[in-house]
Amino acid sequence: MTSTKVVDELVPHPVKEQLPGVDYCLNSNPSWAEAFILGFQHYLVMLGTTVIIATIIVPYMGGSNVEKAQMIQTMLFVSGMNTLLQTWFGTRLPVVIGGSFRFIIPSLYVAFAQRYYSYLNPIDRFKKTITAVQGALMIASILPVILGFLGIWRIVVKFLSPLSAVPLVTLVGLGLYEQGFPLLAECIEIGLPELIILVLLSQFVPHMLKSKLPIYNRFTILISVGLVWGYAALLTVAGAYKNSPLKTQLSCRVDRSGLVSGASWIKFPYPFQWGSPDLHVGEVFVMLAAAFVAVIESTGAFIAASRYCSATYIPASVLSRGIAWLGIGIFIDGLYGSAGGSTVSVENIGFLALTRVGSRRVVQISAFFMFFFSIFGKFGAIIASIPLPIVGALYCVLFALMSSAGLGLLQFCNLNSFRTKFILGFSFFMGLSVPRYFSDYVITSGRGPVHTNAIWFNKVMLVIFTSPATVAGLVAVFLDLTLAPKHPSTRKDSGRHWWAKFKYFGKDPRSEEFYSLPVGLSKYFPSF
Repeated sequence: MTSTKVVDELVPHPVKEQLPGVDYCLNSNPSWAEAFILGFQHYLVMLGTTVIIATIIVPYMGGSNVEKAQMIQTMLFVSGMNTLLQTWFGTRLPVVIGGSFRFIIPSLYVAFAQRYYSYLNPIDRFKKTITAVQGALMIASILPVILGFLGIWRIVVKFLSPLSAVPLVTLVGLGLYEQGFPLLAECIEIGLPELIILVLLSQFVPHMLKSKLPIYNRFTILISVGLVWGYAALLTVAGAYKNSPLKTQLSCRVDRSGLVSGASWIKFPYPFQWGSPDLHVGEVFVMLAAAFVAVIESTGAFIAASRYCSATYIPASVLSRGIAWLGIGIFIDGLYGSAGGSTVSVENIGFLALTRVGSRRVVQISAFFMFFFSIFGKFGAIIASIPLPIVGALYCVLFALMSSAGLGLLQFCNLNSFRTKFILGFSFFMGLSVPRYFSDYVITSGRGPVHTNAIWFNKVMLVIFTSPATVAGLVAVFLDLTLAPKHPSTRKDSGRHWWAKFKYFGKDPRSEEFYSLPVGLSKYFPSF
């Protein structure tokens, strides 16, 4: 009897230009029934950010639960429009375009303007404030439109290498860590079970049961949220929080959001529903800063989405096209009176990785759920009343998966190079340290560390330097372009030779397969 011994092959893992293991790539589709369930989950995933943004901003504008519900309906409606436009005419990647946390500071800057304190009626104050946000958004949208359609962003992103893209993509997700466990911990007895069940169902159960049917990882959001939401409802009905502090009740109870009572049964959001847009130059500049940050973070998110739908790297012209349509989306946000501008939804990219379904059709179906629940407000409000600690638990997994897309780009780089190590380490450190300094300064002093006589300039600096992805991306690109640029090994160490074929649209035949426009539009609007 001879025994065979398995010998480990001491060779590195091969580089993959397209991510393997994806069940449905960009152009392939699951069955219609499965696609509808996955589309609903995409809607469920993006809903949390929409509710959080409206919950933060609307009260400071003077709005009540009624205005908050209307704002959520409006944000969902424009998200549906922007998602369809991006998947049809933008990058064509399976990305959801939703509300961005980076527009909270500009919107609050408007809300805190002294001129609105003269309005004694809070509803009048809300309408005047939101029209000022509208005007600033519509003007700020010009920046990404110009960068995209004039090809300026195409020139910029050609300087990206896998090395400089790693900090950018990674910190798009990792930079949102404060929205994860801290939000979960606001009601630990609800948030922690959601996190545990989510991880067990998506990662452990499929391997334990060895089932060929990918039920658990594809429908884990629906199953886990349903279970824990039901558990939270039982605690509420049983009176577990009857004598708890107000903050605990707002976080843990399922009947304290005020959305169901505030929402209308049927309402169609329409342009200028709050009134005619108002313009103030300083507010426009602050909103422009947020639009600039949205451009940078969305670029990183597009790169991550291309990996998780098993497409090739995005050609520069396609990225530029996507940024232009993002700008159109921000204009639509202003047109309809959203609480802030849009960006690529980070959590939905994490959901692509969780389900391993990168189908464009699934994301387009999710847009129709956004339309439905934005119009039929009572039904949407019921789902939107999910306790936010459950949302925080989802973020812990989905933002983490988004971050890992950036780490996956390290396969193209030389990790034995000290130049690589310095650029990576310094970019990551500054991307986390600088925003933390700016945020802590605001908490302790009530203002940002830049305090000139021009308040709008102070807010511009605050918006830019509280974005980890923006800081890390700018540092990484600068160092990659200036540190030993003529050294013979620099190009390969940075991985530029891997992405060289994707710099121009026509150099790799797969680009047309993934990124060409529908119904022959590429003939009239070619990519370069």
